Order: sequence, then structure tokens, then C-alpha cells
Amino acid sequence: MTMTHPTLARQLAPTPSALRDLLLIGGGAAFIALLAQAEVPLQPVPMTLQTLGVLLVGAALGWKRAFAAVLLYALAGAAGLPVYAGGASGFMNTAGTGLRASIGYVISWPFAAALVGFLVERFGLDRRFLGTCLAMLAGSAVIYAIGLPVLGAITGLKGAALMTAGLTPFIIGDSIKLLLAALLLPTAWQFVRK
Repeated sequence: MTMTHPTLARQLAPTPSALRDLLLIGGGAAFIALLAQAEVPLQPVPMTLQTLGVLLVGAALGWKRAFAAVLLYALAGAAGLPVYAGGASGFMNTAGTGLRASIGYVISWPFAAALVGFLVERFGLDRRFLGTCLAMLAGSAVIYAIGLPVLGAITGLKGAALMTAGLTPFIIGDSIKLLLAALLLPTAWQFVRK
């Protein structure tokens, strides 16, 4: 299946090279790490701008580079670099007694970014407000489809309690992030075209 629409990254840096790709991947990971530091400390999972970064990186880099950038970010945190929300790192909880409650969300991010990147490359969804909303919504669905069951498995929460802990507090924030992305990406395309 051929991709028919260039990404913002390809539009801004059209000459392919391994160095360009490495810089885009490293820059994408650093961008997510920076946004992760904007945090509302909810329990058991904090609200951050990480997901906005993940979805924007997906749209800007395309599915392959986005997957690599977000995977690099996740692995950097797993290796001990303080790139997760609040400068945290590692996959274990702060007590060291089990997995971090948010690990399912972290695991989902490369796949969410790749889906957004695919939708952008295949259908050019990041050029218009509604298309961007659709791509971001699809990416968010992947995050919750993986993150919620893992959160439930780690915490033992089920049903309404799981939704209250892992979904409900994030709906307004995720809606704002989706709208922000839907304003930023088409605006970036207008700027790039000029």
C-alpha cells in the first residue's frame, strides 16, 4: 500500500538520509519527554501532555519514524532516564513492588503514534480540522484499548472503578489536547505551504 501524502517532516526536510531520520526520531522522543513534564498528579495515572506529544509526533513524522521515536522515548524511560511524567523513569512503581500503573499507556503509545502517522500518510488527515480530530481520536482509542486493560490487571480495578480511575478523569483533558492538535496541525500546514 503506497502512502500518498507527505508528512510535515518530509515537507520540511525532503532529502532522505539516515541522519535526517535519526534527528527526527531523537527530536520526537525529546519533544514527548518535554511535554511529559507538564503534569497533573492524579492517581493511579497522572494527567500529562505526553499523549499530545505522542499523537503530534505520529502526525508530523509518519508511521515508521513516529513508532521509532515513541519507542525510543519509552525505552529511555525504562532504562532510567527521567523522561516520564514528573521526571519519573522505569517500569516499576515508586515502591518497587510491581509495575507502574501507567505502563499499559506507555506500551500503547508507539502503536497510537504509528496509527496516526499511517492515517496522515495515507489520507492526509492532518491538513484539516476534522481530519486531524479523526486521526487523534483513533490514536486515543488505541491508547485506551491497551492502557485500560493493563491498568485493570495491575490494580485489580474492574468495570466502573476502572473507568473512573483510567478513563473518566482524562476525557476533558484529552478532548482539549485533541482540539489543540486539530488547530496546530492544519495551521502548521498553512505555514509550510507559504
